[in-house]
This record gives sequence, C-alpha cells and structure tokens, in this order.
Amino acid sequence: MLTSALLAITEFIGAHPHLAYLAVFLLAMSESLPVVGVVFPGTAAILAISALVPTGVVTLWPILIATTVGAIVGDGISFWLGHRYHKQILDLWPLNRYPAVVHRSEAFFARHGDKSVFLARFVPGVRAFIPLFAGIAGMSVWRFYVANILSAVAWATSHVLSAVFVGASISQLGSAAAPIAILIAIVVLGFWIVFRGLRLALSRAVPVVAAAHDRIRLWAGRSDSRAGRAMSRLLETPRSEVVWPLVSMVVLVSAAWLFFRILEDVVSGDPLVQADDSIFQGLRALRTEVGDAAMITITELGDTIVVIPVVTAVFLFLAWRRAWRSAIYWLAAVAGASAINSIIKATLHRTRPGELGYAGWSEFSFPSGHSTTNMVLYGFLAILIAREVRPTWHIPIAFVTLLFVLSIAFSRVYLGAHWFSDVAGGLSFGTIWLTLLGFFLLRGRLENVGAKSLATVAFAALIFANGVNIYRNHDRDLERYAVRQITPVIMEQDWLDHAWRDRPARRIDLTGEIEEPFTLQWAGSLETLEAQLAKDGWRRPTSWYSGGLLAWFSGDADAETFPVFPLLASGRSASLVVVKKKSLSDNSRYVLRLWAVDRYIADGGVQPLWLGAVVGEKLTTRFHLITVPETLVGLDAPRNAVSDALGDGTLVEREQPSRLWDGRVLLARQKP
Repeated sequence: MLTSALLAITEFIGAHPHLAYLAVFLLAMSESLPVVGVVFPGTAAILAISALVPTGVVTLWPILIATTVGAIVGDGISFWLGHRYHKQILDLWPLNRYPAVVHRSEAFFARHGDKSVFLARFVPGVRAFIPLFAGIAGMSVWRFYVANILSAVAWATSHVLSAVFVGASISQLGSAAAPIAILIAIVVLGFWIVFRGLRLALSRAVPVVAAAHDRIRLWAGRSDSRAGRAMSRLLETPRSEVVWPLVSMVVLVSAAWLFFRILEDVVSGDPLVQADDSIFQGLRALRTEVGDAAMITITELGDTIVVIPVVTAVFLFLAWRRAWRSAIYWLAAVAGASAINSIIKATLHRTRPGELGYAGWSEFSFPSGHSTTNMVLYGFLAILIAREVRPTWHIPIAFVTLLFVLSIAFSRVYLGAHWFSDVAGGLSFGTIWLTLLGFFLLRGRLENVGAKSLATVAFAALIFANGVNIYRNHDRDLERYAVRQITPVIMEQDWLDHAWRDRPARRIDLTGEIEEPFTLQWAGSLETLEAQLAKDGWRRPTSWYSGGLLAWFSGDADAETFPVFPLLASGRSASLVVVKKKSLSDNSRYVLRLWAVDRYIADGGVQPLWLGAVVGEKLTTRFHLITVPETLVGLDAPRNAVSDALGDGTLVEREQPSRLWDGRVLLARQKP
C-alpha cells in the first residue's frame, strides 16, 4: 500500500503541480506564524515535495520562489500582529497556552536584538515568535524586512536544494528508489513522533509532578495526623531535588504498564499481536539490497559480540578510576537485563517471524534482546556521562542515545528478526530496569569518573568491536537476514477438501483489528477474474490520483466510478479492486477487494491463490457537499453477486451462520 500510495501522490502532484506550489507557499507561511509554526511540521512537507524535483514532477524555481515568498509573508503577518496589538496579544488564546516558548523567544530577541529576525529563521520553536516580538518592540519596518527577506532566501535555498540533492541521490538507485524513499519517510516520521511524544510527556509531567509535590507538602504542613507529620519529614528535601525522582517514578510506572500490556497481548494473541504480521509484511515489501545492507550494519552494532567488549571496556575503566560503586551497578544493569530477558524468552517460547539460524534461548522472540540490552547499556552509559557535564548537554546526550537505541530496535523489525511487539516489549522492559538502577545509583554518593574519558573509551570499544564483528560475520548476516521467497504449492483437490481452511478467515488491518471475513478464494490470474467479472458489469473504480479525490466533494457522485477507500490485509494493499452498481435508486454498489496470500494451487498448471472480501456500499451526501461511502449490513448478497458473475464455484462453510453472514466462503478457480 505504501508504494502504491506514494506513486498515487506523485502522479497527482505531476497532474496538478500548481497545487504543489500553493501547498509549499502555505507550508512556508505556516512555519512563520505563532503557534502554528510550533506544532505543525511544515518543513518536513516542504522537504518531501522538494525531493521530487529530480523526477520532473515539480520544477525547482517555482518551488524556491513559493518557499521564499511564503516565508516572507508568514514573518510579515507575525510582525504586523505584534506591531498592531503590542504585548497584549501574548495574553490571548492560543499564545497564552505556550508560556515556555514565549519566554524563550523573548529572551532570544533580547539577547540578539534585530539580528534575531535573521537568526531565528533557523532555530525551531522560537522561529514563529521572533517576528511577533520584533513588532512588539517597535522594530523599524525597513530593517525588519531586510532581515526578513535575506533570511527567507537563505532558509528556502538551503532547505530546498538539500532536499533536491537527497532526491537526486535516491533516484540513482533505480527500482529501489521508491521503497528506500518510503522507508526513510517511515523512519523519520516514526522518530519524529517518538521524540515529539517524549518531549511533550516530559514538558507536561514535570509541572504536574511539581504541582502535586506542592499540594501534598501544603496538606502535610496543615495536618496534625501521624501520616501528615511523616509526609512533612519526607518532603523536607527541596523541591528541585524531589521533582526528578518523582518523574523517574512516573516513567517507571508508565514503562511497567506498557510492558505488561504488551505481555498480555502476546500471551492472549490480542490486536497488537495481530498487527505484528501486518507490520512485518509491510516492511518486507519495502526491503531492498541497499536498505538491507544499511540495516544489517546497524543491527550488528547491537550484537552480543559487540556488547561484551563495550561492557568490559567500561567496567575496566571504572575499576581503573576506582569507581567501584558505578562499576558494580554497570555490571548489574547489563548482566541483569540480559539474564531476565533470556528467562522471559525461555518461559514464553515465542517463535521469531522466520528461520534465522538462532540457537538456544536466542531462538525465541519476546522480548527482543537487542532492544533490551542496548537500551540499558547505552542508557546507563548516558547517565554516567550526563551526571558530570553541564545541564545544557543533558538533552543532546539523551537524544543521541535514544536515536542510537531506536535505530538498532527498528533494524530488528525491518530485518524480520523480531515482531514489532518484541521490540516494543524489549524497549519498555529495558526502560523499567534502567530507571530502577539509575534511581538507586544516583541516590548514593558517586565517584567522578571523567565523562569525556569514559565516552572516549566506550566509543573506541564500540568501533573496534563492531569492526571485528563486520569482518567476521557480515557475510553470514547478509545470508541470515536475506528475504526468502518460498511459496508453497497445494494440490487443487486438497485445497477444495480442507486446505482452504488454512487461509486467514478475516481481514486484519494495520492496527491488528479483525475486520470483515474473506468470503472468496480465487485460484487463477487476476486478469482472468477481472475479464469474467467484466461480463457481468464489474468495473474498476476511478483511481485517487486521476480526479478521484475531487469526487468526494461532488454532490452527484456515481457509485460505479466513485473511488474505493484503500484497505490493508496483514500489511498488504489489495491487488485488485472492482465494483458493480447494485441499485440505481439508492446509488449503492458491491465492492470486491483481493489480496495475495503467497500460495499456489496446482492441477495440471500452477495458479496463484487470492483472498477476496466483498461488501456492499451506499453513497451518501453530507452537508450537501461531501460524498461518503457507507458499508451496508449483510455479506451474503455481495458474495452471491460474485458467484453469479463467475457462473461456478463451491460454497463451503467456515463459521456458524449469523445475522450478517451465513458463514460460507466461495471457492472459485480459473478454468483450463
């Protein structure tokens, strides 16, 4: 689905390039507007559209001009608002909901003066507020627009040209370009969501915990009870020293809740486990030789053969510095996480997605050892380093560490070494163990170990050990993680007798939810099926990129041509979608979607097997403007419509009859 969606979007932009230029203008303008520029990732969308320049879909100069003019107009609007409403505008909604950003922007403008209009263009967060403060401060209009225009030209040129360069580099990969572009988009979006979520959670958690601390302290001071006096003694510590332990407790409880929820789903087979296969199949479709080579290199950074030398080098360094308490906690952190992880694996005996040649406890899947061990190892190392450096370095250290660990975790899912739930469970369990040991470590008196020296030793050990690992095992890993296309062949009579039951009974979407049943199994080519159905009036609907999107805003849309909403089945998009008008009076239709299942049916020849879901839909108009398809109740009539069109087939019973479905599936095959 991802590949087809990218192609559809690309073709739509190619057919309507003026819309792309308008979108870039609006996105660049939004980046410079207060609040909007903080919460809306306009830069990412501009880079994505600019990366299409080498394909010829859009042209460089209009993109550059639209980006530049949009940035100038956005800053101009922000400046006018500050010049017109002065400082009172900061007390209005929604600006009053972002006091931290407002304070940081005000300090930035006070520190840099008029130059801040140029500099802030390249600083996320304050970028959208500095023109506002320039207007509030009464900055000269001509001085503002000189800085505004110069910064817009520099910002637009640097961003657009860098995206064009990346797009040109990716396009050199030929057929692998689209999957790699989609993979990069998924990784960037995923990391952006994670870091944005963590930043939001921490920004909300710290004030909440601090406020709770103050309320409890106030209550304890007024209470004459034993509990109140005990709480007062506990809270005698200054608030600055209590907030972060309380935040650590919140992180611990949240990670524990997440881990046990994932564990419950793994044991009971709930939606998250159902989603595992969808994610596995979706990433499998994006795999290329270039992507595999990059991900194997990343995953090798977390191998045991690399972890052990890093742990040993850091332990010896701590022992040499006589930091025995840190050294003991260091060993307890990594060794304890690895041991508990292995015990859980051996207890659950969950199989990996494929045969990868692992032996012993490593043969089992949940939780991911790479995710758990590396989260603890590099997280604990970050704690040891961060405690001896300036607070301004804490966020960069945490960012780099988390980026490194998440990259290793993602590589395990990409390569099919683990299910998504394995990696999520490993990261959450690693967070639990890391938070526990880090909390008790920091409560005691610690020796200074020399942060720069410790980081140097750990980095050198990582590079050396990984170099040895690549030299010895890279070729073996390329073979181990290679995609193996093995498609079982089933005899036709076996399929008709019993093997049809081995195929999935219902569609599972990307979130793991179980949806409508597969009421058709077709053995044969899709071209033959489409030709047979066409004789009975089944047609392909209008595609999304060739005007189909505009059909949603048509009050008189035709059910036979109205585009069909794309659905996933175990991470795959439908290979064929056809519709047939059901009734002229109520503008309804039947919709048939078919998905590949990696099985072949043999009887004289060999034909692929497909699973089909057939539903009824009715087009309704909302607000006299938007046309929306509504799924109709009942699955028997849509399946029977397909059966009538094919003229033959066998109905077999899969489930007990219900009000919505008689529980029968149509088995049909291509005639010799």
